[in-house]
Amino acid sequence: MKILIFGRGVIGSQYGWALEKAGHTVDFYVRKEKKDVYAQGINATIYDGRIKDYQKFHWKISLIDDIPMQHEYDLIFLSVNPEQVPAAIDYLAPKIGNATLLFFCNYGRDIYEAIGSIPSYQVVFGFPGAGGGYEGNNLYGILLKSIEVGCTGNVPSSREQEVMNLFASAGFKISTQKDIARWLFIHYLMNAAMEGAAAEAGGFSEAISSSEALSHMVLNIRKMTPYLKAKNFKKNGLLIAMSILPPRFIGSIMKNLVYKPGSPMHMAQSHNHFKPGYAIEEIKEDARSIGVILDL
Repeated sequence: MKILIFGRGVIGSQYGWALEKAGHTVDFYVRKEKKDVYAQGINATIYDGRIKDYQKFHWKISLIDDIPMQHEYDLIFLSVNPEQVPAAIDYLAPKIGNATLLFFCNYGRDIYEAIGSIPSYQVVFGFPGAGGGYEGNNLYGILLKSIEVGCTGNVPSSREQEVMNLFASAGFKISTQKDIARWLFIHYLMNAAMEGAAAEAGGFSEAISSSEALSHMVLNIRKMTPYLKAKNFKKNGLLIAMSILPPRFIGSIMKNLVYKPGSPMHMAQSHNHFKPGYAIEEIKEDARSIGVILDL
């Protein structure tokens, strides 16, 4: 399969590498002003969940700075920050051709409105099991074995099945979601709660090193309860657990187990330089629109 990764982000870089290693053709679309810097390649340190070990390598990536109207890409891979989605879709819509758009974004609003004029039958929604950060051209990441893929019907559509087969060919396990919009919204809530804690702590690296900051993430989830009730949104098991268990207990577990120093998750989040705040402001704005004021 011929694949175009939109941007040279942390998520796209890791999956692009894995898919190229599996025999697929992978190009990256980047801005002209970044092309010379990115042409130097990627120096990667990745915890690969498929083999449960670290991989270190230098990867010379294939770059383009314009997507022609007539192209031969089978799949365009989109994984950008939520505030970048509208501009990315505006750019891609007239150039999509017959390619499948893989929407692999952390997104909290209506995903079908997000894709604009791109036909919904050409879009596969999902979510990556990856994270990390860049330090210049040095990538520090975690690539879990499983990914999420949404299924719009009782059986996968032909494009959904093609995406599943693509990732399976690279050794990934596919978890299907019948209601991917709900799944993405829950993840976005969790992300917003974590962003709130990170903003208070001074960044993600500081937040994962503090059980108190992580307990504040749990408190942020609880503060969203009136918002969820106003949206008639039923909590899943994880949100229910965070509403019941003591925040300090959950914070301690996360600090000492999930983000234990030296662990892959700690390594990945320690290099996450994303500025926290956007997701939590979006949640607060949506809550205000339905008459709920959130103190986050």
